[in-house]
Amino acid sequence: MLTTSFINQVGVIPMDESKVTMKGRLGPGMMIAVDLPGGQVYENTDVKKRVALSNPYGKWVSENLRSLKAANFFSATVMDNEAILRCQQAFGYSSEDVQMVIENMASQGKEPTFCMGDDIPLAILSQKPHMLYDYFKQRFAQVTNPAIDPLREGLVMSLEINVGKRGNILEDGPENASQLILSSPVLNEGELELLLKDPYLKPQVLPIFFDIRKGVEGSLEKTLIKLCEAADEAVRNGSQLLVLSDRSDDLEPTRPAIPILLAVGAVHQHLIQNGLRMSTSIVADTAQCFSTHHFACLIGYGASAICPYLALETCRQWRLSKRTVSLMMNGKMPTVTIEQAQKNFCKAVKSGLLKILSKMGISLLSRYKFRDSSSQIFEIYGLGMEVVDLAFCGSVSNIGGVTFDELARETLSFWVKAFSEATAKRLENYGFIQFRPGGEYHGNNPEMSKLLHKAVRQKSENAFSIYQQHLANRPVNVLRDLLELKSDRAPIPVGKVEPAISIVQRFCTGGMSLGAISRETHEAIAIAMNRLGGKSNSGEGGEDPIRWAPLTDVVDGYSPTLPHLKGLQNGDTATSAIKQVASGRFGVTPTFLVNADQLEIKIAQGAKPGEGGQLPGKKVSAYIARLRNSKPGVPLISPPPHHDIYSIEDLAQLIYDLHQVNPKAKVSVKLVAEAGIGTVASGVAKGNADVIQISGHDGGTGASPISSIKHAGGPWELGLTETHQTLIANGLRERVILRVDGGFKSGVDVMMAAAMGADEYGFGSVAMIATGMLTYSFKFNFLQREELRARFPGVPGDLVNFFLYVAEEVRGMLAQLGYQKLDDIIGHTDLLRQRDISLVKTQHLDLSYIMSSVGLPNLSSTDIRNQDIHSNGPVLDDVVLADPEILDAIENEKVINKTIKIYNVDRAVCGRIAGVVAKKYGDTGFAGQLNITFTGSAGQSFACFLTPGMNIRLIGEANDYVGKGMAGGELVVTPVENTGFVPEEATIVGNTCLYGATGGQVFVRGKAGERFAVRNSLAEAVVEGTGDHCCEYMTGGCVVVLGKVGRNVAAGMTGGLAYILDEDDSLMPKVNKEIVKVQRVTAPVGQMQLKSLVEAHVEKTGSGKGAAILKEWDAYLPLFWQLVPPSEEDTPEACATYEATSAGQVTSFQSA
Repeated sequence: MLTTSFINQVGVIPMDESKVTMKGRLGPGMMIAVDLPGGQVYENTDVKKRVALSNPYGKWVSENLRSLKAANFFSATVMDNEAILRCQQAFGYSSEDVQMVIENMASQGKEPTFCMGDDIPLAILSQKPHMLYDYFKQRFAQVTNPAIDPLREGLVMSLEINVGKRGNILEDGPENASQLILSSPVLNEGELELLLKDPYLKPQVLPIFFDIRKGVEGSLEKTLIKLCEAADEAVRNGSQLLVLSDRSDDLEPTRPAIPILLAVGAVHQHLIQNGLRMSTSIVADTAQCFSTHHFACLIGYGASAICPYLALETCRQWRLSKRTVSLMMNGKMPTVTIEQAQKNFCKAVKSGLLKILSKMGISLLSRYKFRDSSSQIFEIYGLGMEVVDLAFCGSVSNIGGVTFDELARETLSFWVKAFSEATAKRLENYGFIQFRPGGEYHGNNPEMSKLLHKAVRQKSENAFSIYQQHLANRPVNVLRDLLELKSDRAPIPVGKVEPAISIVQRFCTGGMSLGAISRETHEAIAIAMNRLGGKSNSGEGGEDPIRWAPLTDVVDGYSPTLPHLKGLQNGDTATSAIKQVASGRFGVTPTFLVNADQLEIKIAQGAKPGEGGQLPGKKVSAYIARLRNSKPGVPLISPPPHHDIYSIEDLAQLIYDLHQVNPKAKVSVKLVAEAGIGTVASGVAKGNADVIQISGHDGGTGASPISSIKHAGGPWELGLTETHQTLIANGLRERVILRVDGGFKSGVDVMMAAAMGADEYGFGSVAMIATGMLTYSFKFNFLQREELRARFPGVPGDLVNFFLYVAEEVRGMLAQLGYQKLDDIIGHTDLLRQRDISLVKTQHLDLSYIMSSVGLPNLSSTDIRNQDIHSNGPVLDDVVLADPEILDAIENEKVINKTIKIYNVDRAVCGRIAGVVAKKYGDTGFAGQLNITFTGSAGQSFACFLTPGMNIRLIGEANDYVGKGMAGGELVVTPVENTGFVPEEATIVGNTCLYGATGGQVFVRGKAGERFAVRNSLAEAVVEGTGDHCCEYMTGGCVVVLGKVGRNVAAGMTGGLAYILDEDDSLMPKVNKEIVKVQRVTAPVGQMQLKSLVEAHVEKTGSGKGAAILKEWDAYLPLFWQLVPPSEEDTPEACATYEATSAGQVTSFQSA
């Protein structure tokens, strides 16, 4: 009798293991089929083979599918310099666009980076003209379908796209293969010409200029409608390729070009609504496209390919300019040919597109270019519904904005510059990226910085009043600047308002990692927040235990414990109340976790959502390496996603894990504002989080690509409003504290956020400015350069002064409104009024969404903040810890042996035990032994956060995340005796085992799932087979695999060693060789390390595979490959010619 079970985790159905003949898993892209009448099980390859042989697909593809041949780039400019300038002015280029973006991409082959977030007004609020693209923000995945790493996981990504008519996918036939493949959507002029000559596609070029000779009113909309009708006619006449073009030999002052994004979106939507979209493809031949965001918008709203002819011409002009030639001749710039400059530009665009795709969790460009739902990958800030409905149907646009006529005028403001005699003979610098006098307003500007420094250092209320006045008089910069607070109550005396010391306890500072900012700043901020009773945030990277105890040795403001700081007081503590658990899990040890008041899960990883991060090896000092459980000089990569969060259930599991190891710490989840965040936040609240933080697009102090800084994330005003209202509507608001951050600078910001529903308030850049770490001229050179760090002027008292001033400002505003405490206004959107402000671009902004209300929570904000920490409920660990013998062994460091039955509902088992041990003894101080054997099927996160002295054995099987974050001890997983299957051929533990492990040993008799030992720091492990991405992002430790592995082994592996048995020569294509070197195990020390781990594996698990290897060691040793990152090349385990000198130095000799 055939019994087949399909279950998403082990242990759901009790089974007699002796009768199980096959046990496996379905990996990514795999399938399985069961023939019930025939009693057959068909595995992945069998199923796909049967489908592939059902029709002659190979023949159809070879006969009908064509590829576009690559064409050479132009080797000279097409236009003269004056014509290029005119064209750049007409299409809205600025000197920053050319010098900081296009030229950088042409010379470096990558996107330029910047830092400090986006502190300029939204395009709709700006007094400067903006391209249409600037009204769009990229959406990004936050929990489900998480971000991908396009650098280390590029094997699953592709920019390939097909053009031509698409047939019905439900009907097989050779005509469905009749398409043209483009290797990427970025075309040069030669490739566009080849497309235009393709006889099968019948291309039709549609110019996109509109006529304003009869006036601007109505001209743009009428021309768009005519363009859509022309596209409709062309498709009905058999054209499978529409080329929308703003190219012209002679630009005319009365015939400006329709913004190419508007033209593409309008034609795309028109064809969808008329049932013609699958019959053709759209190509944009445009001057108005040069950044990765531009390309992404065009593709997202319907274009299959883009020829950025003016950007390519600008690359050619730059390369041929006298200045560039001189710099290259003098060796001040890498030499590139004119063709290479254009290739570099296209390479940067392609890399940027992969990054933008990856942030949405999309691996294929063909899936990013949704045929009929492109609206789901962007949201709009500042376009009216008449524009959205015609060209961007379905996109979220909650605040309205410009009409067609207003958009035409903004387009015309660029166009006229090309024909005005008064226009300078060079491009204008609008100051959108870097602050400049006369340019765009920046929230973090030199004047603001000076006024703030004066106020906090002199402790002057008058100086702070001038700072407040400066903020009050600024141009409209953010959505909340369009609002004011109005009350029908009479003012009350300030003395009746809750005290400042109560208000400041709601303040937090941003999560800035040590290593990204200096130690001096990090500790000064923490001390200041602890004095106030607020909260600082550790950021990623762990924390020095020396910071956890109050200072008792301060004399005249200095302490030998923290000698680099001044202005200290006895009783100060430098610990961060909020300790961050980011994707890299650097420094996340049991002791780190149990010494937190709050644990923050940072979902949107990186300085900007989905970016991820990397601390270069040169910044990984001995101190940083110690905190992050790495070694000096090893690059440390923070992946874009958390590899244990691929669904809301996974996030709930991590929340559970953290509550398990530290039941006294609240768990917060940091999200970034975007449309749909309310739904995500509801899942987070149901997942048992205590705090939800909403970050605005204008935050983020670290470095990111310019396009990401400018175009990812939304205003926190909208994100907070959606989150607050969705939680109330679902009866969840009382369960969580709502915190918000992003560009906070004053008490006005706090009051606005409170009225919109926030309980707590985060300050980022302004906190660094207040401490003196950051002035506008220093930027981030200050962070690591020793000569600047030595001049660090800040003392904790400066930041204390700032927050007390902000709290007093809040008190004054509450008094004026007639309220005694913040509790009384939190969530009261009825206090918000839209100000009567005349904006330059439109009077059609509608903030009614922000001012709307769905009710109030049943508890006050203070009650919500003071409620008990959410519990995991009854757990197996509590039963174990209630055992007097276990407690005695922990308390008195004894040896204890126990056997316990486990079921798959028992999750994060051992986590709470580890927390108790770590709290008492730290990560290495426990001298006893807890020898605990579990029998059965373990739930997720089994043996997480183990500490030294915990020796855990599981007889059975386990689900995902085994050994997550373990810092020591021993973990053995082995199947029950007398199984009906071969243990080394069966999957016995799930995905993402040993994630972020910092120590200990693991022995698994059987196979593991995907991402085994991902981000392992120091643990040693032996396993008998793995899925894809084994050893990904490893920075230390050692992994031995006695069987087959999946794809992408050792991607991002910067430290540690791996030994993999390759019995059938199948390993090499599976290794990601970007970083690691693959070699045989020739070093004697390496051979000893490998053999001793295999011996230990056999001893602990009784592995038959391991025993066979040891029996024939000389035959098996040559079949092992050793994976060695650069940081390990000179170690005795990896270097066959290693020799240690008497001084302890290492010498390596090359063999003759």
